[in-house]
Amino acid sequence: MKEKKQAILALEDGSVFRGKAFGAKTTVVGEAVFNTSMTGYQEILTDPSYYGQIVTMTAPQIGNYGIIPEDNESYGPKAAGFVIRELSPVVSNWRANSNLHDFLKEHGIPGIEGVDTRAITKRIRVKGALKSCLSTEDISDEEALAKACEWPGLVGVDYVKEVTCSAPYEWDPDGSQSKLFTVEGTHLAEERKDLEIYRVAAFDFGAKHSIFRNLKRHGFEVRVLPANATAEDVRAIEPDAVFLANGPGDPAAVTYAHETVRALIPDYPVFGICLGHQIITHALGASTYKLKFGHRGGNQPVKNHESGQVYVTAQNHGFAANAENLEKHGAVVTETNLNDDTVSGLRHKDLPVFSVQYHPEAAPGPNDALLLFQAFWDLIAKHKHQTD
Repeated sequence: MKEKKQAILALEDGSVFRGKAFGAKTTVVGEAVFNTSMTGYQEILTDPSYYGQIVTMTAPQIGNYGIIPEDNESYGPKAAGFVIRELSPVVSNWRANSNLHDFLKEHGIPGIEGVDTRAITKRIRVKGALKSCLSTEDISDEEALAKACEWPGLVGVDYVKEVTCSAPYEWDPDGSQSKLFTVEGTHLAEERKDLEIYRVAAFDFGAKHSIFRNLKRHGFEVRVLPANATAEDVRAIEPDAVFLANGPGDPAAVTYAHETVRALIPDYPVFGICLGHQIITHALGASTYKLKFGHRGGNQPVKNHESGQVYVTAQNHGFAANAENLEKHGAVVTETNLNDDTVSGLRHKDLPVFSVQYHPEAAPGPNDALLLFQAFWDLIAKHKHQTD
């Protein structure tokens, strides 16, 4: 058997991890983060929210069910690099047409296996998300450490412009792409054929495809707009509501979106997810801050303060809304992460505006919060009834 080449992961605190290379032969820098999901590595890699990040998986073996094109959350992997304990030597899945090594190699993403991912995760948890360098090339520890330390970091950086769409389009106009991803006959696969179809202007800050699929299934015509679309661009398509998607980077840096959403909030029902939630926070005049190591995984408990219900949610974010200044800007904190009491949801006191920090579409993760897409539809229906 051919021996695998060496790879290196260097962190800004001076720690260096040597392992075996897979994926592409290259050197990358980014923020070292960890994800606690047991499955869903393909969805994680292709989630644009991971742009600029080197992701460590805490699950011990990754890659055993291969790569399934239909499960991509965007048009290829967006994470900067991938760190795992063991790459599965076999792929067993009738839907798979490739393996993880070939997938990353094809898209120029490096991976490292055979490292102590528990030690890496603990280091990030204790010290916070760290600047890092991952290389599958022949470089020294000193070179890798220097590259890690030279990387400017995520704070103040607008990564949305790197992953947003280049032009407006309608998502899945014939509905064919929104029928393929759940088992026929299950509740999750049912479409809302009995409902009125509402047109939603969906801002693509780095949106996952599964979000658009769920909007489509729940009775929406999804008109996708680039992140830099103006309020006039939105009004031109005559939507019934506005949706703000997830995305990467520092929400405070996406100032053009703050201004646009601020102009739209008085006129339309608005629903935001993840970065969209943070954009709403800024549009209302409140602020966000960087978390020590973020929330990334499919097991984050969230409590709804209005119903008392607790959801297990999928989350992927490194910034959070500042609870202290939300209320004075007209917002109510509706949900809290039970792990650290950070804001997980908000609504406006007077306007039809709400948002969540987590991912109701999951992919990967639990479906506890899938009902929020229906809640968005209901909010629009109520708003139209009141204004007609």
